[in-house]
Amino acid sequence: MHREAVDYVVVGSGAGGGTVAARLAESGMRVLLLEAGGDPRNLTGGVRGMPDGNRLPDDYDVPAFHCFASENEALRWDFYVNHYAVPDRQARDWRAGPEGVLYPRAGTLGGCTAHNAMILVCPHHEDWRRIEALTGDASWSPREMQRHFRRLEDCHYRPVQRRLAALGIDRTGHGYDGWLATDKGIPRAALRDDELVDMVLSSVRKIAGERADLGERLRWFLESAADPNDIDRLEDAAEGLCYTPLSTRRGRRVGSRERVLDVARRHPDRLIVELDALATRVVLDASGRAIGVDYLKGERLYRAHAVPNNDPGEPHHIAARREVILAGGAFNTPQLLMLSGIGDPAELGRHGIDLRARLDGVGCNLQDRYEVAVINRMAFDRWESLAGADFAVGDALWRAWDKHGSSLYATNGAGIGVIRRSTPDAPLPDLFCMALLAHFDGYYPGYAAELSRHFNCLTWAVLKAHTANRAGRVRLASADPRDRPRIDFNYLDEGSEGHEADLRGVVEGVKLVRRITEPLRRRGLIAAEEVPGDGVQSDDEIAAYIRDNAWGHHASCSCRIGPKDEGGVLDSRFRVHGVPGLRVVDASVFPRIPGFFIAAAVYMVGEKAAETILEDAKRQPLTEEATNGI
Repeated sequence: MHREAVDYVVVGSGAGGGTVAARLAESGMRVLLLEAGGDPRNLTGGVRGMPDGNRLPDDYDVPAFHCFASENEALRWDFYVNHYAVPDRQARDWRAGPEGVLYPRAGTLGGCTAHNAMILVCPHHEDWRRIEALTGDASWSPREMQRHFRRLEDCHYRPVQRRLAALGIDRTGHGYDGWLATDKGIPRAALRDDELVDMVLSSVRKIAGERADLGERLRWFLESAADPNDIDRLEDAAEGLCYTPLSTRRGRRVGSRERVLDVARRHPDRLIVELDALATRVVLDASGRAIGVDYLKGERLYRAHAVPNNDPGEPHHIAARREVILAGGAFNTPQLLMLSGIGDPAELGRHGIDLRARLDGVGCNLQDRYEVAVINRMAFDRWESLAGADFAVGDALWRAWDKHGSSLYATNGAGIGVIRRSTPDAPLPDLFCMALLAHFDGYYPGYAAELSRHFNCLTWAVLKAHTANRAGRVRLASADPRDRPRIDFNYLDEGSEGHEADLRGVVEGVKLVRRITEPLRRRGLIAAEEVPGDGVQSDDEIAAYIRDNAWGHHASCSCRIGPKDEGGVLDSRFRVHGVPGLRVVDASVFPRIPGFFIAAAVYMVGEKAAETILEDAKRQPLTEEATNGI
């Protein structure tokens, strides 16, 4: 079946695709947005390992239910990845199963913004400077990229600055009239928890007593009010205690889904959203130009889905008068490029795919963070903030959330964060340590159900940013577009040079959070450290724990911007090298993984890409053939 041609076909509705599609349509272009899943608020699904039956739309709406959203059968795409190539070494990770380690993704409107933890922290300015230096393109400068952040953000957690901004006075770097609402991660209700307040104060005192740069960190804390996105004043120097800004509005999740549906409602003739549409191939003409997309229409057609549909799906084709934009994410975008004949000839040849454009870098350069957990069992039965919580619709906290947008359910469960350099000479702060009132030890089938059984745990999640490893790769498992690709991260010493510094950084993060919690332990508030446990103390023991237990969830960089002869896939304007009419706008575009959390960077890239595409459209009027959809 052939649909009427549109100006742009966008594949994927996440932070990149949803953002660029909405902005293009708002600016007068006719856009078809293809999404392989359905609308999370209109689906029905339960959570793996839990008896509650249907939990939607609450698993989407309630911020504290984000773990359940990632395990909800209506939304989840279960990818399995290899951390190590050697099977015996991979098997030392207790989470690893026959297919590998679970890597949750979301196949639904909004993409992974529908199940993520909603943390919205801007990258460091240096992340943008590196792309500017690599490409020579000044539009990637920190000042320009912050302009895109201001355009998309609607900040509600700096009320004084919001009022000043209305008068034209602002030095924070925030936006106050964008489409993506942001708020604080700690509501007043959580701060009434005596144990939580004790934890915060103990952490402040502990951090304040470390290192000689107390004055600089105190200045940052006072100027920014612990806001990690007060980036115009802070540049890249921010270290110390912070809270986690969230993409929520009145205590409810918001993301690219809300943006897409808002624009589609206001401009139904310009933004067409096609759900349950699995893209199978970018169609190239005889000259090698992208002219459209083939896709299958049907529910749950991708085999990563929790409940895959065995029906063949109905073949469709959509022609693009101007361009095709891929935004499937770090796993699916390189898969779709390779299925379309764009990639490494040897990789394509193994699956009988004809080469249309040689780009050896497709699927290479895959990157992620290293994350581990330090889990403490508290000496009381339940956090006061979790009194009445069952993580279920209708419980006491849900009622407070539903009526007032309050209670701990209005947060993602994170209490506070600590930003630090792993070593004093690290060029950028590279550790983000986050306190969670939960039992969280990474991803495995049933992890959300396990989390729902614990009410007296304090987990410090240690995240190592600016990692050196660039050796990950996405390959095809078959030429069938419904199959998941093969994903190898090649952790630590299997990866790139610099793995020793990465490992030392995570070790320092574990030691840091142990120092932070020591006052609670001395006061008897912590009963025991369950993970990694008291038997893991020396640097060598901590390093061994990290090698066997680290995980990640910010996959990126697999179709990177950069010169073609150096493995680059895209130019600085998101165009695929050697394939006119084709761009990529998602987490795969970065040469190096940016900042601490990927979502803000991808939203910013979506805004930048839309502006870039519209600039090019003005310079390149449609031909008569293209106007007629030929």
